[in-house]
Amino acid sequence: MSALTLIIIALCVMAIAYRYYSAFIAAKVIALDDARVTPAHRFEDGQNYQPTNKWVLFGHHFAAIAGAGPLIGPVLAAQFGFLPGFLWLLVGVVLGGAVHDFISLAASIRRNGKSIAEIARIEISPLASMVGSIAILIIVVIALSGLGVAVVNALSESAWGTFTIAMTIPIAIFVGLWMTKIRPGKVGEASVIGVIAVLLAVWFGHDVQNSPLGAWFTLSREGIVIALGVYGFIASVLPVWLLLAPRDYLSSYMKIGTIFMLIVGVVVVNPPLMMPAVTEYIHGGGPIIQGKLFPFVFITIACGAISGFHSLIASGTTPKMLNKETDARFIGYGAMLMESLVGVIALVAATSMHPADYFAINLPAAKFQLLGLTTVHLDALSLAVGENIAGRTGGAVSLAVGFAQIFSGLPGMKQLVAYWYHFAIMFEALFILTTIDAGTRIARFLVQEFVGKAWKPFERIDWIPGTILSTAAVVFSWAFFIWTGNISTIWPMFGTANQLLAVVALAVGTSAIINSGKARYAWVTLVPMTFVATVTLTACVLNITDNFWPMTLHPATAVSGYVNILLTLVILTCAIVVIVEACRKWSKVFFRGEPAYAVDPESAPGDGEKPATTTIFRCC
Repeated sequence: MSALTLIIIALCVMAIAYRYYSAFIAAKVIALDDARVTPAHRFEDGQNYQPTNKWVLFGHHFAAIAGAGPLIGPVLAAQFGFLPGFLWLLVGVVLGGAVHDFISLAASIRRNGKSIAEIARIEISPLASMVGSIAILIIVVIALSGLGVAVVNALSESAWGTFTIAMTIPIAIFVGLWMTKIRPGKVGEASVIGVIAVLLAVWFGHDVQNSPLGAWFTLSREGIVIALGVYGFIASVLPVWLLLAPRDYLSSYMKIGTIFMLIVGVVVVNPPLMMPAVTEYIHGGGPIIQGKLFPFVFITIACGAISGFHSLIASGTTPKMLNKETDARFIGYGAMLMESLVGVIALVAATSMHPADYFAINLPAAKFQLLGLTTVHLDALSLAVGENIAGRTGGAVSLAVGFAQIFSGLPGMKQLVAYWYHFAIMFEALFILTTIDAGTRIARFLVQEFVGKAWKPFERIDWIPGTILSTAAVVFSWAFFIWTGNISTIWPMFGTANQLLAVVALAVGTSAIINSGKARYAWVTLVPMTFVATVTLTACVLNITDNFWPMTLHPATAVSGYVNILLTLVILTCAIVVIVEACRKWSKVFFRGEPAYAVDPESAPGDGEKPATTTIFRCC
């Protein structure tokens, strides 16, 4: 099958789903009404609450939700063949992921921009809110480790890639200074300067690699982990306008522009898909993901189809910036469709490689030899990109190679494979780093919030000792998982944690629908919640029995194994508690005839009174 066929099918399905299904949800389930005043207008303060043009807000929202998940997950799931991942990306996003994001956003704007944990308190119970907050903190840490391991494996021993990514830091700082201090308000100038500077960093990375400076940027895997930890710490402590905001701003340009180029490249080049529709590994025993197709394809592609992490954004910054209610459909449902399209493109890039080359890149050399396969284009690809790409596990390198092959098929691009490869590495790393810095800051606020309940000074985000200690604890936590783990153990745990958060968000969304008096439409969120809960709970059990428990039997991995089991059990317990609490709430409404709210649902969250900004989204 050709790649163009998949792209056409995906675009058609997504267009139909947006036109009809999202319109049904907007009109019947949520009843979006522009006559309602959004939190952005009601509490406008020029900082957290600010009415924003829907196109600008779409870019912000997409940049925030589109981490490395839709890039890495489909690449790893390619071991099952192209068909399972493709079907999950399409069906999952239309009926699950886009609905999850849309409902989470709508629930938040109807409740003064409150976070998903606060909405759980209002719609379900205080217990659900408390355990949901605990789960969120653990899930954020696991997510950062799952995304970080991909960039670590891609940049280790790569002076070109490391130099390019390192240069994006001073570039982002300069852009931040330009927009706020040097030329305030000149966003266009800052954009041009930033984009050109990033492209020049990619171009001159080749010269740096072949110069004496190359040794300074050639770091081992452990060196990259340390550098990533230092970056995460600094980015979380610095003011957002200096590094975090301009980096995200530049990333949005790179993300959307590169996705557009990839779609054009696939349409023009139309590469054949070398991976079969399904492989023998659907029955288990796969070299990358050891489990069977069910349930592991559904947690391996943790983003692109559905992602619980998105509920933090959809109930965080975005609802505080929504100009009018009808914009929620375009931003909530539409941005998730865009992320799914990114996943389809990633799947195409991975499966257009010869299977032997794909496995040679994504497996350690010793493990690849056990497969008895012979590489086809690997040596030529390594020569073309200027690096040894064999054994670069984690999915990032094989994806970059796939991207480079697609771009090199365009007229006049054959001699620029190395540059396209390192551009793709930079593109992926920007996806990941925007999540690393924002996620570390979110987790830091959560830690300060929890500790602050026992010791009040720690709760103040402007208290330097508390900031340093909480940030150090968060960075150490996710760096520990990267240092001691690998993609085969970290990614399944990230997938289960992320999908369990989606289950929690869908349970909250279902409660919001029922409590609003529209129980007849509860199936919109209840059906995907039931499916994702079944899949993910099964995956949790299999992860513990098949992946993590065997680690405890070997002294070198025993500690990591026990930690993985403990965290998985905690998250699993939290999700079950929320589901049980939600079912209790629903039974009261359905069978006991109790009112959903003691007062009108619109005023129940405290309508008319400005809520305190939720700390996990507060910026210093």
